Amino acid sequence: MADFRTHITTSAIVGTVYGAAGYVNWGLPIPTCMLAAGLCGVAGMLPDVDSESGVPLRETMAFGAAVIPMLMLERFQHLGLSHESMVLAGGCIYIVIRFGLGELMRRCTVHRGMWHSIPAAALAGTTATLICSCSDTRLRMFKATAVVIGYLTHLLLDELYAVEWYRGRLRFKNTFGTAFKLFSRSLLPNFVTYGLLFLAAATTWYDPMWTIPDRPNPRTFQQVAHDLLDGWLTMPAEQGRRRR
Repeated sequence: MADFRTHITTSAIVGTVYGAAGYVNWGLPIPTCMLAAGLCGVAGMLPDVDSESGVPLRETMAFGAAVIPMLMLERFQHLGLSHESMVLAGGCIYIVIRFGLGELMRRCTVHRGMWHSIPAAALAGTTATLICSCSDTRLRMFKATAVVIGYLTHLLLDELYAVEWYRGRLRFKNTFGTAFKLFSRSLLPNFVTYGLLFLAAATTWYDPMWTIPDRPNPRTFQQVAHDLLDGWLTMPAEQGRRRR
C-alpha cells in the first residue's frame, strides 16, 4: 500500500489543481482556493487515522484541533456569541478533538475498517459542510468538496497499490477492494458509520445557515397526504371536462 508521504504528496497535488481550477474556471477568491487546496491535502490523511503507526492520527488531530475552531467563526457569530465566548468555544473544541476524539479513534478503529470506505468519505464531506459554515453557499460547498476529493484520492491510491505486476502478469494483493467498499464484514462498524452519516446529513439539511433561497421547506405527512388526496379527487373531474 502507499505510504504516508505518498498519500500526503498526492492529495496535496490534487488539492493544488482543484484550488487553481476554482480560481481560473469559477472565479472564486484566492484565499478560498488556497484553503480548499490545503483541506484537500490534509483530507488525504484522514482514512489512515486508523493506522497502527499513529502518525496520521496525531497529525490530523493536531491540524483539525487548530483549524476547525477558526473555520467555525462565522457560525459562532451567527449564534450571537461574544468574543470571549468564541475563545472559550474554540478552546473546548481544541481539547475535544486533540485529546477526546483522537483517543476514541485510536481505541475504536481498526486499520482498513469502515474508515476506509465510501460512506466514510461521504461522512467526512457532510461534516466538512457543517464545519465550513459561511454565508456564501458556493464557497462552503467548494471547501467541503475539497475534503471529499482528498479522501477519495487516498482510497484510490490504496486500491492502485493493491495491484502489482508479477512475473509478466497483474496480481491483486489481499488488500484489493478493502478501500472502495460500502460495507464491512462486521455489523457494528456498519451501523455506526451509516448512523453517523445519517445524523450528519440530517443536521446539514436543517442547518439554518444555508442561503439557498429555493430550498424546499420540509413538509409534514399530513400535508403530503392532503395534496395526494386532493389530486386523486380532482382527476376524474378534469378528465370529464376534457372528454366534453
